[in-house]
Amino acid sequence: MHQRQYSPSLTSRRKLSGNLLIAIALGSAGCSTPIGVTRVTPEESYQIASRNPLTSAELSNDAKAVLHRYNLGDVYESDPWQAIMQLHRIALKDDRRDILYALAELSYAYGEQVSSTRNGQPAQRDLFLQSAIYAFLYLLGDGAEPAPTPYDHRFRETCELYNRALARAFANGDDGRAEFVGRARTVAGKSLPVLIDNSRLGWKTSDFESFLPADAFDVHGFSIRNRTPGMGAPLIGVMKNTEEAPNGGALPLTAFLLLEGGLRDLEAGRAKARLELYSAYDDHAVNFKGKEVPLQSDTTAPLAYRLNDPDIWNLGLKRFLFGEDIKHHVLFVQPYQPGRIPVVLVHGTGSSPVWWAEMVNMLRSDPTIRKRYQFWFYQYTSNLMLAASGADLRDALTGMVTRLDPAGRDPAMRQMIVIGHSQGGLLTHMTAVKTGDELWRSVSDKPVAALDASPEIKQKIERSMFFEPLPFVKRIVFIATPHRGSFLTKSWVRRLARNFVTLPTTLIQGGADGIARLTGQLKVPDEIRDKVPTSVDGMAEHNPVLETLLRLPLGPDIKAHSIIAVLPGEAIPTGNDGVVEYRSAHLDKVESELVVRSGHSCQGHPATIEEVRRIMIEHLGHPVSGDLSVNAAALPVDTSRR
Repeated sequence: MHQRQYSPSLTSRRKLSGNLLIAIALGSAGCSTPIGVTRVTPEESYQIASRNPLTSAELSNDAKAVLHRYNLGDVYESDPWQAIMQLHRIALKDDRRDILYALAELSYAYGEQVSSTRNGQPAQRDLFLQSAIYAFLYLLGDGAEPAPTPYDHRFRETCELYNRALARAFANGDDGRAEFVGRARTVAGKSLPVLIDNSRLGWKTSDFESFLPADAFDVHGFSIRNRTPGMGAPLIGVMKNTEEAPNGGALPLTAFLLLEGGLRDLEAGRAKARLELYSAYDDHAVNFKGKEVPLQSDTTAPLAYRLNDPDIWNLGLKRFLFGEDIKHHVLFVQPYQPGRIPVVLVHGTGSSPVWWAEMVNMLRSDPTIRKRYQFWFYQYTSNLMLAASGADLRDALTGMVTRLDPAGRDPAMRQMIVIGHSQGGLLTHMTAVKTGDELWRSVSDKPVAALDASPEIKQKIERSMFFEPLPFVKRIVFIATPHRGSFLTKSWVRRLARNFVTLPTTLIQGGADGIARLTGQLKVPDEIRDKVPTSVDGMAEHNPVLETLLRLPLGPDIKAHSIIAVLPGEAIPTGNDGVVEYRSAHLDKVESELVVRSGHSCQGHPATIEEVRRIMIEHLGHPVSGDLSVNAAALPVDTSRR
């Protein structure tokens, strides 16, 4: 019978002898023992229990236990790669699953130490890939022992180890950007073919300018960073400019790596790995051998990355003051995909699309909205006459629908929701009504043909004063919209605006003098007669165009909703949001009205966002979970539904 003997290493024997001498000395002196406990705070206790290569430079207690079991602690200290390979060979014969856990951790920790290949040992990227492979086998691989449960802290830590190792396994460059190219890689000294599969993504990898690891960025400016837990490396997919994404975009993606085969297959050269790319807008889980595996995603980091440009935050005010000819009125943060209903967000005066960022970030945390809707941002020069801006909006949306769905095969495109804040709400209103000649008759007793104006000016009048509801718009939402004008637009304010704002070159080239001459023939206030009206003039109280717009019925299949801001402490019927009074924002022809206790810029208020979510879910015909009238009690300000 063969006898197996345990022979402690020289270092272990020296430690044992030294500890024994210390114990004898301390015992004889009546001092504390070499084995005992030290009281720590709860925070310190958690840090000690969760210590691993992701949180510190140390191995976890569980990985150390596996090294100690096989007397590999000293080997790892002197030659980490030798210890990993010895443990790998043990794992080929020993089915205990915790060996795979230790191998994943050891490979990651060693990957942190090396920067280039040396002495025939693997490159850093291959060590991280190796870590991800071992982690995958620990979590999802077959074996004599059952897979770990979610209650096992090693399960949660290995998921995170897998995710972060995977992102670094395909990194190419100092900025960590990923390069997804199918080729053979080296794992545990063996060649492993790695295939790239983007069949579920909906785009080719060549459609992207770059792939960046979402976890490499901290995010600021948002109330919440929306992350879903699971397996996979969350990515920022930076899109190239295309027909479907004319201004690019940044998509939330997830990379998921699976191994076809087990550890013995890897050793024998029979295994292969497949890296699958998924869109967080579509996929929330993958099925592996009958198991639903949730995908980790980060939908906030791509949006923050897209908006990480100081210039775009100042565009709105600059456009209002100095005018600007805009090339692309409709901006995308995600490329167009058939089957997703467009939600068009129209900003207000002196504003820009970035002011919708908080709302979009929060709404995209809802998986139903993420999967069923796409957000479009409308941008415009907000100092133009309201009627002209309304015509620009209608033309831009019509052009985009025609461009993206020329054959009319996408039913979702014909279920569009348009949401407007402040002046943007007035433009939104102009997508949903039929004017006949009523708007024109509110400012003139003459037919357009009888005016003393150039053919070009008459064409502008026809375009901006006579229109039908857009056939693809089915629901509109007004947010803090001055339907009866703003009490701030006094005559001196309007004079000041005209002294400071600069008209866009397109308007000047199109005949600003002719428009100014035209106002002398219309029923307009004396202060704008013979001048070019601005948007501030258009939002003056008792504006005949606004008063007429109020009376026009909505298209027969269009539903409308109002969200009205009133400052805290003010009575709703007589209150205001600092810019617009409740009486100006109130409409009788809406399906619902919600009063939010807030100032005028309420797009990012939790109650506003939750109401928009409710409306969007209602638009899908789904029952709404939760009742805002109940949830309002938990909000920091009063919210009232009328």
